[in-house]
Parts: sequence; C-alpha cells; structure tokens
Amino acid sequence: MIRQMMDSDWERVSEIYKQGMEGGTATFNTECPSFEEWDKGHIRDCRFVYEDEGKVIGWVAISPTSSRSVYKGCVEMSIYVDQKYRGHGVGSALVNELIKGAEKAGYWSIYSAIISINRASIALHKKCGFREIGYRERIAKDRFGEWQNTTLMEYRAS
Repeated sequence: MIRQMMDSDWERVSEIYKQGMEGGTATFNTECPSFEEWDKGHIRDCRFVYEDEGKVIGWVAISPTSSRSVYKGCVEMSIYVDQKYRGHGVGSALVNELIKGAEKAGYWSIYSAIISINRASIALHKKCGFREIGYRERIAKDRFGEWQNTTLMEYRAS
C-alpha cells in the first residue's frame, strides 16, 4: 500500500536511506541527515511510502532544483527501496504514484541524477517514462574513494 509519508516514518525512511549509502550506488552522502535537515530539504508535497504488512519498505520524495520562482515546477526525485524488497515492483509503484502526485501539484519536470553504475535505478526510471538527458563525468567520489559519473534523467508532464 502506498500512502503519504508521515514524520513518524522517519526511523524506517532513514534506515532504508542508510542501506543506500552503504551500497555505494544510491548517494554520495556518507552520513544520514537528521530528520530536521532532511525535512528542510524536501518538499512536503509528494512524499510517499510503500508499506507492506505495516512496515515501510520504500519511499520517494522530491526537493526543489532551484529557489528561483521560474523553476518552481522543476523538482528532483529521490527514491529508495529496502534491499530485501528490490525487484518486486515497489520502486515502479512509488515512481508512478509520485508522477501522478507531482502532475496534480503542478510540477512539470521531475529530474533525477543517478550514479551511473546504478543500472537498476536507470532501468526503473526508463520503465516509468523518464528519458536520459545527459551525464556528469567524474562528478564526485563514492564512499570507497572512486570517481563516479551521474546519469541525468527527466520526466516531463504532458
């Protein structure tokens, strides 16, 4: 079941985020932010969790790409799925729910910067209607000290 994320979901949301950090292909961050930091950086609209038997097993949220008013409809998406539930449609369901919610809220561009070695995430985005719009070469070092590229993907509302 997909539902709106609540502040009380933070413990599970952060656990799933930490899995992504430890894997080295989901984020360049090496420390999990506090809820207050995370909350400040993410838009309240379109925060969703996927719950299975009362347990949050995945989440998706958006953040602004710019503080300039002309870009108010452009957002960046973050999606994380508990490693035990990957490959079971959780990610697709969350992305599709986010797309519906974002379009309803008036967002016209959903952007993702994906570490290029994360082929599963790139495939998920393509499956959900995102298109590759570019890449950034040697943009940052991963937690293992290796330079990584990011693949830039975008979904445009119709």
